[in-house]
Amino acid sequence: MTAVHIAATGTALPGDPVDNAALGAMLGVSEEWIDLFVGTRTRHFGWDPVTGEVRGSLADLCAEAAARAVRASGLDPADIEFLVLATATPDTLLPTTATEVADRLGLDHLPVYQIQAGCSGAIQALDLGRTLIQGGRRAGLVIGGDVTHRFLSPRRDTAKLPTEELVNYVLFGDGAGAAVLTDEPEGERIAVRAVLNSWTGRGRPPGQLLDWYGTTDRDSGRRMLAEDYKAIEEHVPTISVEILWELLGGLGWSLDEVGFLLPPQLSERMTARIVERLPDGPAHEVSCVADTGNTGNALPFLQLDRLLPKFAAGERAVALCVESSRWIRAGFALEKV
Repeated sequence: MTAVHIAATGTALPGDPVDNAALGAMLGVSEEWIDLFVGTRTRHFGWDPVTGEVRGSLADLCAEAAARAVRASGLDPADIEFLVLATATPDTLLPTTATEVADRLGLDHLPVYQIQAGCSGAIQALDLGRTLIQGGRRAGLVIGGDVTHRFLSPRRDTAKLPTEELVNYVLFGDGAGAAVLTDEPEGERIAVRAVLNSWTGRGRPPGQLLDWYGTTDRDSGRRMLAEDYKAIEEHVPTISVEILWELLGGLGWSLDEVGFLLPPQLSERMTARIVERLPDGPAHEVSCVADTGNTGNALPFLQLDRLLPKFAAGERAVALCVESSRWIRAGFALEKV
């Protein structure tokens, strides 16, 4: 079977970081409450937190991240043979954001896919990209990103919002990330040894809701988004342990052979709870959520971007991802060759 490699990554975060003091002033809550509840220090928005003016789209961020990844890989855009983009928040339903990004990158006459998913979509994109490489493609782009401007607004009366909706204002941020996949060790020379993508939500209520409205129901009173934070606190640490053991078991790796761990990134405090529940090992944690907020499908790429400068030949890394919308287990294992 053809080996698949990550040659390079690229990321994009919009605007200046928004700290808890600024966010608290916008929401009418204390800076201390945000810190105690989620622990995230800053996040980035593609919209003005004061006026709500949208200053950047998902396509803007994804094209920027993908262009950086291609430049870092040393490949020419003409070498890219496919593009896969994962998001829960596309700019439009049609045309897809994936085709808009391909156009901005100057790509044409190649398969372009868009995956609609929460944070596990980034791993689904990696899985599809790996399959395309194994099917004979030489190089391609996998991209993940999300934006919040359709769901979070400073003009809303946040004092009247239920907690399950208000929590999203302190959890999320905007961002995008990308990776160039190749059939030969190029650039960073990171082999993708395993990818896990498994839905396990049968009979289980969703932990997150993200709705959308059409012309006939845009004035509906139903919630646009909601987060069952208690269910997430209960289930995500346990699921993360399951993902870790399944990846290691499938590869025959021991905990002692893993040098880096990329844990789920819902919030800084949730990440700490997850890591506390994982079995002890020598792996160094690679996290970004305290600085970026939860950026959905961008998160695994943001973690990869932080991993690369530390990743030496022969070292191994494992990434874990839990999508709580309907409980999807995902992850991947890497080795620098």
